[in-house]
Amino acid sequence: MSRPVIETEAVVRPEWIDSNGHLNLAYYVVVFDQATDAFYAKLDIGDAYREASGNSCFTAETHTLYEREVHEGDRLLVKSWLLGCDSKRLHYFHEMFHADSGERSSAQELMALHIDMGIRRVAPFPPDVLASLQQAVAAYAPAELPKGAGRRIALPGR
Repeated sequence: MSRPVIETEAVVRPEWIDSNGHLNLAYYVVVFDQATDAFYAKLDIGDAYREASGNSCFTAETHTLYEREVHEGDRLLVKSWLLGCDSKRLHYFHEMFHADSGERSSAQELMALHIDMGIRRVAPFPPDVLASLQQAVAAYAPAELPKGAGRRIALPGR
């Protein structure tokens, strides 16, 4: 049975609310970014990895879905899924839920690149890190993509 790599929590702050009375779209991304930090730490490619190795991961592409409104004070639960990796890339997916109702409010799919910070260019993961990530994919990758993963933006019929 697949499971998220990590689950994180957040509470919607008053300063995150926009003129429509709900969470501003930029703050969905803030919550997902905080979840990414926890996700990277769990996979041993976070801040400690960057400090020790001189390597990091940069987000190259994101796709965010906004499905239900989120309001001030709402408690949020983010589930972070590892979808795959190769020698230089990491593919993952976050789902944001209202913690009380369990309804999914948003999702974000991401592709990150492994970066040599000394030259700020894409570089292969070290062999031991790649092996660890491949083991994590085997342990965590869902049998089916989460709802919304792999989508593209297009008008109908185009």
